[in-house]
Amino acid sequence: MISGVAQVQVFGSQKYAVRVQLDPLALATRKIGLDEISSALARWNVNLPTGGLQGEKQSFTIQASGQLYNAEAFKPMIVAYRDGSPVRLQDIATVTDSVENDKVAAWYNTAGKSTRAIVMAVQRQPGTNTIQVVDSIKEQVPSFRSQLPGAVELNILFDRSETIRESVADVKFTLLLTIALVILVIFLFLRNLSATIIPSLALPLSIIGTFAAMYGFGFSVNNITLMALTLSVGFVVDDAIVMLENIVRHMEHGETPMDASFRGSKEIGFTILSMTISLVAVFIPVLFMAGMLGRMLHEFAVTITVAILISGLVSLTLTPMLSSRFFKSAGPGEARTDLQLYGAVL
Repeated sequence: MISGVAQVQVFGSQKYAVRVQLDPLALATRKIGLDEISSALARWNVNLPTGGLQGEKQSFTIQASGQLYNAEAFKPMIVAYRDGSPVRLQDIATVTDSVENDKVAAWYNTAGKSTRAIVMAVQRQPGTNTIQVVDSIKEQVPSFRSQLPGAVELNILFDRSETIRESVADVKFTLLLTIALVILVIFLFLRNLSATIIPSLALPLSIIGTFAAMYGFGFSVNNITLMALTLSVGFVVDDAIVMLENIVRHMEHGETPMDASFRGSKEIGFTILSMTISLVAVFIPVLFMAGMLGRMLHEFAVTITVAILISGLVSLTLTPMLSSRFFKSAGPGEARTDLQLYGAVL
């Protein structure tokens, strides 16, 4: 089920084999060469049909059991004749039940005790998500355990996705904390709820729009892209705050919120556009950086560039519209700088 997205390597697996350790002195005494022993082993241990019976309507294959399965079956095997007497394998060698490669083994430590084990290492293929591969494997583990003998245990030795999940969770917390701190700083300086809501709305809209662009580009949510979003939080509110301050300046001169929004956005629109392009230009060298470092930072540059562009668009469109709806014109005798909510707060 994970074919094409992961590669499985097996460590510690061992195939059964019979080991024949020859005695050089016994071979020299009987004048037996290694080629004679090799031919005898190949001749005696066969698993091929010995012949067949052909009839008019049927045919049968004669199968003789000539395969040797353990060391005890190999010991009485005749490898040669010397002075009219047979020389058996047990006379010139030590025959034992063993494995093909006795230099390879795997161990699993559990409850302070090491146990022989077979380790299967699952490595994701390039372009696939580690967490998705791990979750897919964990879903199949109960099915594997139900098919194993009772004496065999199936345990997870190492899960790399745990560190990835913790790292992504830390970056997510940092992103949310950064958003909260930025909104708090805006409120401390503007000291007005409506004036705080308007630039603050540019944050979630820019981030949501950036996620949509990331999905279109085929990017994943990882440490690089989340770090780019974290750094872009400070950029995405700058344009909205500049637009808001210019609109408030016109309202302080007696204009209605609608007129102030039109005039303020018209005056400051080119400035916001130039600020956005200037910020994007900073990351253009990173976007076209070559080599391994360039491949690592490509998603970072694209993500933060898209976030800045979307924030500029939000500042030129949504911020003036919200200012024209949220702010209320000061009545007679009221201070022009006292900004109040117009209607219900969204």
